[in-house]
Amino acid sequence: MNNKNEQEKIGYFIKTLREKQGLKQAEFAKILKTSQSAVARMESGKQNFSTGELLKIGKVLNRKIISLHQSSDFVIEGGHKLHGSVTTNYSKNGSVGLLCASLLNKSKTTLHGIARIEEVNRIVEVLKSIGVSVRWIGTNSLEIIPPEKLKLEKLDKKAAIKTRTIVMFMGPLIHLFKKFNIPHASGCNLGKRSISAHIFGLEEMGVKIKVTNDNYQITSSKLKPAEIVMYESGDTACENLIMAASKIPGKTVIKYSAANYMVQEVCFFLQKAGVKIDGIGTTTLTIEGVKEINKPLEYWNSEDPIESMMFLTASITTNSHLMIKRCPINFLELELYKLKKMGLKFKVSKKYKSKNEMTNLADIEVFPSKLTALDDKIHAQPYPGLNIDNLPFFAAIATQAKGNTMIHDWTYENRAIYLTELNRLGANVTLADPHRVFIEGPTPLKPAQVVCPPALRPSIVLMIAMLAAPGTSILRNVYSINRGYEEIAERFNKIGARIKVMD
Repeated sequence: MNNKNEQEKIGYFIKTLREKQGLKQAEFAKILKTSQSAVARMESGKQNFSTGELLKIGKVLNRKIISLHQSSDFVIEGGHKLHGSVTTNYSKNGSVGLLCASLLNKSKTTLHGIARIEEVNRIVEVLKSIGVSVRWIGTNSLEIIPPEKLKLEKLDKKAAIKTRTIVMFMGPLIHLFKKFNIPHASGCNLGKRSISAHIFGLEEMGVKIKVTNDNYQITSSKLKPAEIVMYESGDTACENLIMAASKIPGKTVIKYSAANYMVQEVCFFLQKAGVKIDGIGTTTLTIEGVKEINKPLEYWNSEDPIESMMFLTASITTNSHLMIKRCPINFLELELYKLKKMGLKFKVSKKYKSKNEMTNLADIEVFPSKLTALDDKIHAQPYPGLNIDNLPFFAAIATQAKGNTMIHDWTYENRAIYLTELNRLGANVTLADPHRVFIEGPTPLKPAQVVCPPALRPSIVLMIAMLAAPGTSILRNVYSINRGYEEIAERFNKIGARIKVMD
């Protein structure tokens, strides 16, 4: 174990397990028969580990540290009601967008509310590999300090290709390099995912992008402000264009822009950096770029509406009474209205602000309800439509609603296909074509053993269905879930679920 990134990840993992067991460093050191300073070195990633040491630590903490990178499975005892309250975590998509935006600042950036998930870990690995100092200074806080010059030739390609977020490095890096390459993006396997909106928008600002079999080759001689009509209203594409425009002096107008929560998050951050942005939350953004961003910045990421919807769905599917706190309510209103029309009983508290002082939050209390399928299809649209990432949750809900529900996932080719895995749990899902499924309900769900699809949202939908299925289910290879959700099993167990993590 001589790789610094590996040491840091293992050290943080050990620290987390120690704290969960209520052990102080001195107590932990005594059990291990070592010094407190040695434990501090371990947890800060400054010590190489032998296999024997990891086995010993794992025995003390009752966890196999040595199997950190092996596939994990969830063993789920379903059929239990959820209860109490749960608090929405910080946004996954907001976290990765802000990490990319931090590259625009030549000074220190401190980000709070950053999700501790695999997707974030991959971006942190990439940033460190090119010379950026990235340090966790709290449970969900990162300190980011750029070097005098980034070392793109040392970019960690293995980490980069695991996340589609790497595409959003284009917007910041065009201000630092006239010519550079980044590897092809990956992330969830949801079929063909074009980056045309990124390419066409950046071309309007003077950037040329050549797509090869291995990478994207980006060149720019003279950047210029522009009036851009987005090829499609994609969230990451819009973030990329905003970041590019933020350091091009002059006025750039982006029409048909995305207005989703992660786009707004990047805009709020850049406003704090001194960039003037008008039209946030609308489909037309006007950005007055600045020549340089070079000052200490501190910013809070807001909560994740997709996670709020996950807990809503789990409560509905298990027919439970649950309070979900700190929900970004502006990005859930249409989902809640459709659920209301299906017969869901719920209460929404008075609105209050997130720590970024911009995003509206509310607490949502869900009550056991009998649901009826909607007559109309359920489909997603760019914000303010039903969120594309929330659409799969309606598949789990539809299994418990009386009647036939048609879900149209027009965005991705594969995601509707993955939803047919619900049939293994007793659901009645019929695939009409790669984009549409019909779900007949209500159906009693039953336990099963299923391998996670290579996509985040369908995987979590299967997990929720297992929570509602009396008996023991096994969900194999949950890396897809860990990409987007932090300590998901532990958090569900606190509200009445019974999920065991098997490494």
